[in-house]
Amino acid sequence: MHFISFILKNLTRRPVRTALTVLGLAVAIGTMIALLGMSHNFEASLRESFEKRGVDLVIVAGGAPDQLSSELDESLLDQVRLMPEVEALDAALVDLTEMYKREPRDANDIPPSMQVIVQAWLPENFGYDDLDIIAGRALNASDAGHHRAMLGKTMAENLKKTTGDTITILQQPFEVVGVYKSSNVFENGGVITLLKDYQELSGRKDVVTGFSIRVRKTSGNDEADIEAVRQKILALKDRHGKPARLSVESPQNYLDKAGHLLITKAMAWMVSVIAIIIGVISMLNTMVMSVLERTHEIGILRAVGWTRGRVIRMILGESAFLGLFSAVAGAIGAIAVTYVLAQMPKVNGFIEGGIALSVIVQGVLIAVVIGILGGAYPAIRAARLLPTEAIRHE
Repeated sequence: MHFISFILKNLTRRPVRTALTVLGLAVAIGTMIALLGMSHNFEASLRESFEKRGVDLVIVAGGAPDQLSSELDESLLDQVRLMPEVEALDAALVDLTEMYKREPRDANDIPPSMQVIVQAWLPENFGYDDLDIIAGRALNASDAGHHRAMLGKTMAENLKKTTGDTITILQQPFEVVGVYKSSNVFENGGVITLLKDYQELSGRKDVVTGFSIRVRKTSGNDEADIEAVRQKILALKDRHGKPARLSVESPQNYLDKAGHLLITKAMAWMVSVIAIIIGVISMLNTMVMSVLERTHEIGILRAVGWTRGRVIRMILGESAFLGLFSAVAGAIGAIAVTYVLAQMPKVNGFIEGGIALSVIVQGVLIAVVIGILGGAYPAIRAARLLPTEAIRHE
């Protein structure tokens, strides 16, 4: 009998125990893959958005963990626009704010509300060029002062709103003039309005949370051109003549340092480590029981010429296959869960369905490692059995 066939046959001898072990480990591995996959999608969505828009530098307040926590004086934008090396500027005030789920029925009616990400943009932002307008039109300068907004595709579907409808943000009605689709999952689940209108409404006059720029490359060395502009922006002063204290980073460096991404990754790995520990213990318990039940059989195998190394390979092979089967089941479950969550209105503005292949491969490798770690002690224990003692074992 082929060695691998022999290993697989051993696993089917106790089908219920094998199935329960695979199921338990699949839950742990699936949880890990789902969390790491969502974290990966989160970052990949932002990276794709920066790449599509040709962003060279991202500027937020120095020390701010993310753009929601950043506040910059809008006068800095005028200084950056005057730099001949800056090709285009994209500024925004990003806010997590209250929006009614429906319109008030009368003056005394207070509808249920939800938290939504609002991005207040300048009419000339180059980010509009990246949006796929699927209904209506994009905002423009003529909309200023009229409280108009655009809805992301996901938000429009959740609210069942389209062009001509009204939404209420911070108790102020906004007319929907367009529905868009973006490569950024958070923009799809959010609202875009004009900067001046939202500054006035939110009481944050002359404030932006950050801006992005495209650098005009003229020297033939793109990195040198970008770094030169970066240094000029770092040296900017506010309207009072004090250093602006800005964080000016490339999109990748910005993503590597973004507080919300770091927290998401940390939480994903923390839960993953717990899942790995549970998986190792579960595998260890299963394989120890398997070795104890097959002590007599192992003794016979040793007596007919099996070496200790071959016995170790048999036990480790069984545990590795258990890990592999669990990874496949867990990955399928994780993919299904993310697609289900991506359809739920409460979270679909933050979660993108599907898991990246790199994350699945990572999960499979970790599952196999779990199997090997969980089977290591039972394998060594089985290999140390003396043939005569093992055969006499009852």
